[in-house]
Amino acid sequence: MNVKRELPNAAQNIAAQNADAVDAAITSRMSTRAFTSQPVARETIEHLLRVASRAPSGTNTQPWKVYVLQGNSRDALCDKVCAAHDELRANPQLASQYPEPYDYYPEKWVSPYIDRRRENGWSLYGLLGIVKGDKDRMHAQHQRNYRFFDAPVGLMFTLDRVMGRGSLVDYGMFMQNIMVAARGHGLHTCPQAAWNGFSSVILPHIGAGPDEMLVCGMSLGYADAEDIVNTFHTPRVDAAEFTRWLD
Repeated sequence: MNVKRELPNAAQNIAAQNADAVDAAITSRMSTRAFTSQPVARETIEHLLRVASRAPSGTNTQPWKVYVLQGNSRDALCDKVCAAHDELRANPQLASQYPEPYDYYPEKWVSPYIDRRRENGWSLYGLLGIVKGDKDRMHAQHQRNYRFFDAPVGLMFTLDRVMGRGSLVDYGMFMQNIMVAARGHGLHTCPQAAWNGFSSVILPHIGAGPDEMLVCGMSLGYADAEDIVNTFHTPRVDAAEFTRWLD
């Protein structure tokens, strides 16, 4: 009889511990912008992708395709994209050569979104001591994206162009699974749309097919706890601000 009384409580305790672990993984996720050189085992990456593949997708289409870059392939891509980034800065007229595969951001910014965007940018630059108008340091900091913020693992995500926009919703859930699962293994990530403008450089490098579209990139590795940039945590509005209750 005593065992029967204890089982429900034990189950409740386990459920509470699991809930705490999931909550901690979600809330500790952040866009990490400085990584150590500590390698990530292939087995760990494979595990993260296998777990993430349980993400839902419309009619179970599972539209994601993932390219994992490490070592020489990672370094060579970084060099190519950084060179293109520098060339584009020197000659802005080249912008037509680097179209983005889809509209990630709106054509016209409005409040409150533009306000949050500005707060995010200037808070980060302020932390790094980059003042308005310092184009050299802004360029250098932006180019950190194209080094995967020194993470040893770079991920590139592609989608077959034949798929509809709903597949981007599916993709977001898949990527979130990767990021949350990574936290469970002590890893950090940074999802990066910054790569999108250089898809014409990236897709041939990774061997993507002609009918694939770049969705975005992601840095994966162990966070550099000593770098001040990783003290930057973006704010979130309270749930009450974006929720409406209908009875």
